[in-house]
Amino acid sequence: MSATILKTVGLLLLSNVFMTFAWYAHLKDLSTKPWIVAALASWGIALFEYLLQVPANRIGYTALTLPQLKIMQEVIALAVFVPFAVLYMKQPISLNYLWAACCMAGAVYFVFRG
Repeated sequence: MSATILKTVGLLLLSNVFMTFAWYAHLKDLSTKPWIVAALASWGIALFEYLLQVPANRIGYTALTLPQLKIMQEVIALAVFVPFAVLYMKQPISLNYLWAACCMAGAVYFVFRG
């Protein structure tokens, strides 16, 4: 795997950590606050997501196609979301996570095959 792709994956991984917290952590941590407080906190977190995601996509686009970048992003999002849901949000792990991962593996295969 090239350094460009590794850098892209690393930045997208970090970006998705911020994205996941921006999108979902307020459901646990700010559930008693008005929605505007949750929205402002989420926007503050999302700034860091974008500071990583935009360079990741610019770097990745030099070596990958747009569909490859998108599928890579979705796989990374699922890889970040499952531990977040189980460990942080205390959601029960489900066999559905495995089925979703199988579907994503199929998407990866089709978008990256020669």
